[in-house]
Amino acid sequence: MAQYPSSFDKEDLLKCARGELFGPGNAQLPEPPMLMMDRITDVSGDGGLHGKGHVVAEFDIIPELWFFDCHFPGNPIMPGCLGLDGLWQLTGFNLGWRGWQGRGYALGVGEVKLKGMVRPDRKMLTYKVDFTKAVQTRRLTMGVADGIVEADGEVIYEVKDMKVALSES
Repeated sequence: MAQYPSSFDKEDLLKCARGELFGPGNAQLPEPPMLMMDRITDVSGDGGLHGKGHVVAEFDIIPELWFFDCHFPGNPIMPGCLGLDGLWQLTGFNLGWRGWQGRGYALGVGEVKLKGMVRPDRKMLTYKVDFTKAVQTRRLTMGVADGIVEADGEVIYEVKDMKVALSES
């Protein structure tokens, strides 16, 4: 396992987006406005509910976020797909944090439940990703994880069997 810290601030996440954290050609986060977190508060390769790794991150909600103006005019709601993307982003980040090589991409998700909404009056989202499998072989580098998104402590999204892979091609 590579030797990276277990928490990252916004500047660290922006370094990851520029390819400076894990090195060129390896896992990167997207740049704003698609970067869906402000900090990672904890990451491991052997923690979490299943002992196979986890990530916890936070995203500050402010009424000026770009998506509130367009989704939907007069009824602003964060698109649920952005919360899902944040979970995928963190799953890929964990694979890069482990020191595994390649660019990340989402392979799919088994189940998604949207139980609440993110409106401009919310203060913070908390993402929690728990790996059920992390595989690195000669032909395959992949993480499988479950995740939740909480808005001000209330679970609003639940996902099962997210899959993210790293590829050197």
